[in-house]
Amino acid sequence: MNAMRIPVNDLKRHDAPLEGELAAAVNRVLSRGWYILGPEVEAFEEEFARYCGAAHAIGVGNGTDALELALRALGIGPGAEVATVANAGMYGTTAILRAGAMPLYVDVDDRSMTMSPAALRAAISGATAAVVVTHLYGRMAEMEELLAVAGRADIPVIEDAAQAHGAERAGRKAGSWGALGCFSFYPTKNLGAAGDGGAVVTADAALARKVRALRQYGWTDRFRSTVAGGRNSRLDEVQAAVLRVKLPHLDGWNARRREIAGIYGSEDTLPDYVAHLYVIRAKNRDCIRRALRTAGIGTDVHYPVPDHRQESMRGVAFRQTALPVTEACADEVLTLPCFPEMTDGEVEEIAELLRSLQLV
Repeated sequence: MNAMRIPVNDLKRHDAPLEGELAAAVNRVLSRGWYILGPEVEAFEEEFARYCGAAHAIGVGNGTDALELALRALGIGPGAEVATVANAGMYGTTAILRAGAMPLYVDVDDRSMTMSPAALRAAISGATAAVVVTHLYGRMAEMEELLAVAGRADIPVIEDAAQAHGAERAGRKAGSWGALGCFSFYPTKNLGAAGDGGAVVTADAALARKVRALRQYGWTDRFRSTVAGGRNSRLDEVQAAVLRVKLPHLDGWNARRREIAGIYGSEDTLPDYVAHLYVIRAKNRDCIRRALRTAGIGTDVHYPVPDHRQESMRGVAFRQTALPVTEACADEVLTLPCFPEMTDGEVEEIAELLRSLQLV
């Protein structure tokens, strides 16, 4: 895919305009000689919390750790069942299993491909201890309805906002709706670091204190572990410095992503969609991929195997539910190039090819 004339993503193009600022930020960390949980992390946490409309942000090692620590902060562990979706690449499932809980897979809406409130209502039971809602492909899930369903059962909601930095619904940013919001800063995300990184945001001071302890051995004081389930998962100073350079550009990048989606023909150009990935559905997906590859256009599939069908899940005991939409999506989804530095000519070329294939 790297040899494609128009790749799915191009981080060199993305970072090139900021090269001087990024180098200065990294050099600032190196000259200071403080590499873990220092002033860059503290400043980024404050800036990112403010951006998300949350009272607290806690930098962690990656997005999957963010989800696991959020679950642990809520007391989720062995014997618990956590409702989630099976069409989001195993990230939520991995966090749930690492916390010792079991996933309860909930089907998705046919249009948005995010968790269906009706399916959640039908699936949850007395064993369901939490819900992880994924804002897939940069599209926010129906948070009002999902929170209402979970609230009636007194079940906390965690937002997996790893693909939705800056997405906004009813004036509230992704991550600020649930008890906790979890983000990844993997380099290809809308807000990406120069390596792995993640964060948990929350309005709850007690939950924030728990996550801060859990990310560093359960410490509430240096070398004193008082919170069970702690681990080593810390956002480092270099990544925080890089993210501080990029954060002020996020809204502009998201606007360009929505513009590209609009040229392709998407009706989702509102703030609740930040086009992390531009994904279409087609029953003849493989034929379309071949046509695009022949034209030098990169594609990908996010995601080809639902979590409950993964080989690693064999032997894992979880409550089975019907997931017809999830399984149909796995056979049909196709990711097209969508990154802010694409030229209008590149976008128009792909859009024209899609029209010729009668996809728009």
